[in-house]
Amino acid sequence: MLKKIKNHTQYSKVLRELNDLLYPDIQALLVQHSSADPTVFALQFHGRKELPIRAMAEQLACRQKAVKKLPTLSQNNLLYTPLALEQSSGERTALYKASFMSGKRAIDLSGGLGIDTMFLARAFQQVVYFERDPLLCALVEHNLTVSGITNVAIKNGDSISMLAKYPDNSFDWIYVDPARREQGQRSIALEAASPDVVASHDLLLKKAPKVCIKASPALEISGLKKLLPALHTIVVVSVDRECKEILLLLERAYPSDGPVQVKAVCLNADSEEITEVVGGGEAPRVVGTAVKEYLYEPDPAIIKARLSVVLARDSGLQFVNKSVDYLTADCKIKAFPGRTFRVVECVPYKPKSFRAFLERHAIAGASIQRRDFPLAAEELRKKYRLLESERAFLFFTRDAAGHPLCIYALRCFPGDEAALSG
Repeated sequence: MLKKIKNHTQYSKVLRELNDLLYPDIQALLVQHSSADPTVFALQFHGRKELPIRAMAEQLACRQKAVKKLPTLSQNNLLYTPLALEQSSGERTALYKASFMSGKRAIDLSGGLGIDTMFLARAFQQVVYFERDPLLCALVEHNLTVSGITNVAIKNGDSISMLAKYPDNSFDWIYVDPARREQGQRSIALEAASPDVVASHDLLLKKAPKVCIKASPALEISGLKKLLPALHTIVVVSVDRECKEILLLLERAYPSDGPVQVKAVCLNADSEEITEVVGGGEAPRVVGTAVKEYLYEPDPAIIKARLSVVLARDSGLQFVNKSVDYLTADCKIKAFPGRTFRVVECVPYKPKSFRAFLERHAIAGASIQRRDFPLAAEELRKKYRLLESERAFLFFTRDAAGHPLCIYALRCFPGDEAALSG
């Protein structure tokens, strides 16, 4: 059973509910109704006073989300809180982080649900987990036990003030995922998060020679060196074409005037395959004179890291225009990190003649992509009464000269030759 939390009576009811969830008969009910709608489940068992229905319905909802986010760990008898699950790292990104952090001892200063801690425990002899919420500490202790993880020490309290009490060089790595939501308000800036890694920069590097900070995927990556003098690498991470997080890597010995390397890491949820694009050297933005046979849209991590020019240079691609990250070429690139399309036709966008263009190609539905274009996607869909489509795409942007342009293209899927046959 979960350990009792002393001097925190406000948690007693929730803790009791979580403890009740561990009884075999309740676990059996949760397994039996694992795919049930949590609201329907709560209504069905309403009136069964001996059951913690609210907590059971909540766990059902969490477990259903965890199957996708935590495919391996969720097979264990884990407990969750909705907010902790929402804010936790996914299994794929946690595995990636553990691949480049290793040593004897690490500390996770913002433990949360403990997913990063669980994966770091595979790479270190010992991991210290810090969390200021005593309920999460109790919950994570249970999750570690049922997952068979024994080399994690759980500490409850303010991580920065307690870190200051450790001797210098106590850890090989410090990992911190600052809370970006305080009192219901979501923030992006590092200085507004908790703990404040900017103010704690020197303290962190006294306690460990290397630090990894997980930041919001919406964080502006320029100017970070001024805030974090020991910053040497910025890693933008995506999973299945969704930008998930930005990792800021600090090293004590790195000079404050040293260059910052930027890297895009594209992951797949269902495999250990990794695609990396690394900045380095000057890469000119080469704009083609026209859209060619294939259109390419780089992975969001590459766009966020501002490495599309590097990808274009290394892959022999050209930009469609000066302002957006659409690339084009006459050849099909195997395993392109992003989306590939076979171009059917490009036309200057003219409202009076565009409907005739749609009719000529019998386009009743299309996925509308719009960048640097005067009309919003929903305006265009409503104006031309277009349905959705997974294969047909209309790209509204500008040509090399800056004039409005529409590109009609078909999505190319791996191993799919249908789009190639036109």
